[in-house]
Amino acid sequence: MNLSVRCTRALTLAICAALFTVPAIAADPAGQSESPQQLKKVDVKGYVMPDDAKPKLDHIMKEVDGPKITVTKKTSITKLDNLPTIIGNNPREVFAQTPGLYVAEQQIAGQVNLSYRGIGNPQESEYVGVFQDGIPLEGDWIGFPTLYVFPLPQTIAQVQMIRGGSSLLYGPEPPPAINLVSAKPSTAPMAGYTENVIGNNGLFASFNKVSGTQGNWDYLADAHYRTTDGQRDNGDAKLRGADLHIGYRPDETAYTALDFHAYDLDTGSPGLLTYPQYTANADQTATPYDRLWTQRYVLSLSHERHLDDDTQLFVKAWTGYQDQASRAQDRGAAPTTTTLQDEQFRFSGIDARLVHHWGRGNAFTVGTTLYHSDAPFRQWDVFGLDADEYDRPGVACASPASTNCAKLRQGRSTNYGAVFAENVFRFANQWHLVPSVRLEHEQVNIDETIKPPTLNRGLVDRSVSHNVPLFGIGVGNDFGHLNESYFNVSQGWRPVRYFDIGSPFGATNSGPLNDPDPTHVLNYELGVHGVPVQGLFYDVSVFQVNVKDRIESQQVTGQPLGNTINVNTGDTRSRGFEGEVSYDFLQARDLHTSQHLAVFANLTLLNAEFTSTINPANLGNTPAFSPKYLARAGITYREDKHLKLALSAVSVASQYYSDANVAAGAPFLTPAKVPSYAVADFSADYWVLPQLRLLGGVSNITDKRYYSRVFFSGGIDPAPGRMVYAGFAYEF
Repeated sequence: MNLSVRCTRALTLAICAALFTVPAIAADPAGQSESPQQLKKVDVKGYVMPDDAKPKLDHIMKEVDGPKITVTKKTSITKLDNLPTIIGNNPREVFAQTPGLYVAEQQIAGQVNLSYRGIGNPQESEYVGVFQDGIPLEGDWIGFPTLYVFPLPQTIAQVQMIRGGSSLLYGPEPPPAINLVSAKPSTAPMAGYTENVIGNNGLFASFNKVSGTQGNWDYLADAHYRTTDGQRDNGDAKLRGADLHIGYRPDETAYTALDFHAYDLDTGSPGLLTYPQYTANADQTATPYDRLWTQRYVLSLSHERHLDDDTQLFVKAWTGYQDQASRAQDRGAAPTTTTLQDEQFRFSGIDARLVHHWGRGNAFTVGTTLYHSDAPFRQWDVFGLDADEYDRPGVACASPASTNCAKLRQGRSTNYGAVFAENVFRFANQWHLVPSVRLEHEQVNIDETIKPPTLNRGLVDRSVSHNVPLFGIGVGNDFGHLNESYFNVSQGWRPVRYFDIGSPFGATNSGPLNDPDPTHVLNYELGVHGVPVQGLFYDVSVFQVNVKDRIESQQVTGQPLGNTINVNTGDTRSRGFEGEVSYDFLQARDLHTSQHLAVFANLTLLNAEFTSTINPANLGNTPAFSPKYLARAGITYREDKHLKLALSAVSVASQYYSDANVAAGAPFLTPAKVPSYAVADFSADYWVLPQLRLLGGVSNITDKRYYSRVFFSGGIDPAPGRMVYAGFAYEF
């Protein structure tokens, strides 16, 4: 029996034993059933944090955050209200204080490309779970987990990030999970806010909001608009959006809320550059007619209820629609035709969780998640380069030379379900233990009725399902003054996607060849964090992430070029160090000060390699997008209703963009490594009146020309250049 199997069995037995002892411990804490005696009642709902430890919650999540147990899991948070207003398409500032999160930047709005610790390509954040109030932001959470929308920072109160153990709290994808917590309504009967900003490259942004609380009801409504000409020709973008919240609290024991989010983006796509093009002129446009259209609408209903003094129920149900449409000119020397593509996602889900506080600070959570999505995928060949988004001819293409016809139609759907449980046990000697278990099921279905005429294969008709148990265990100890150690071992996974079992672009018939196993992840984390002295927060850890059965496209041996299948290609291991520190000079002198002058820094050191692979040439290689270091640092100042300043910088080591660790061939000729780079940003809010403030900032202060987003082929997507903006905000 190999080591991983023995460890899994031992971990399973430990978790089962711990979970099934909850009732016994709660009922008979002394271990004796005879001679019962009346004990004095002690009402302890959870760990009571000392006053001087509360600043820790500016950096990490609560140990029991509603129905989520995060103690012994490494977490980070950013409270956006502590920063100046963030304007434009700049995730660097949103994640400036989030250690280890890699951002592959692009100029066009919409997509946000994230990865972590060398686990998978950052393209559209396919290997990072991103949520808004616990609801997946991906188009199809299971079958097509790409991120094409990202809420405005003005609508977000807090950015939460959970590393190891995130899959046990949220399910797919591999760790980490990022949860964006929406801003709450004002406690005043009515409050309003308007913000208007202009900047270079034709930037204009407007955000407007009203909110309040009246009696048992609270409400929030906002509408926003952003337009820019872009840095390159055909880089223009127009974003419209709105949010609505209505909440009802009949008494202190219950709360119900209805939320609606709308997002509509129309943007050009100036295209990828070859390396010679990039070095000659990074602002040139390769595809002057390509375009992207994205709409997303989500309606959710949530309910919280205290069933008794110790037990609370959290239920959230949601339904939504997302449409990702695009226009791409053909890639010939003199293009004459356009491919129109449309991916629609209709999804619904429910997440129900129960938390029960028992004993002296212990807590038990149990829950279930159900999810379904329908995701038809269609393509059309249209003559001309400026076809409208809705030019969709119905007849199937008869040959590769046909135009004004449908060349692909796939019906796709997913079903997903999970049950999970966790418990935090606290002991009198300051130790705590958190066993976790989650059982997951996925089903992915494809029914193809039209295939590309260039492919000599049958129609795809497949249904694949997997059952995946996940286990985790965490141990921690409170020591010294407000310090805590943590150790966590947790499993995670990445479901198979539509493309994994039936790519519409592969020339090989789907079937046994196209049947990869899901990717499995085992995460180890050992660290310590705390606020040992007033004003200082630190968190340092070492980690190892084992990724088993990565899924990639491979050329079928002995078949013509283009006959590819998706297979499990091998395993990787990522090891490293991750640390952050923050020191507030003014809070160090006065815990309750309204003025804050803080410096922060975070650093990730990463060593990643292929430990096994079906391609012998890749054994020992560094996985793509695994920089050896990722460092951020900055300084912030804020005085309530007077001034906010933030200066931050990020430095990223050079890294490979291909697992092969080699340069791209013709025509891209891109060197094997993305060069290292460092970028700085500055932003400020200044109140000239209690209700009126001026906004301003500079992103990419030095106008650094660099790229961090590179496709497997070697195609380069230049990063944004300098953006200067200024405006005002008025509130009442």
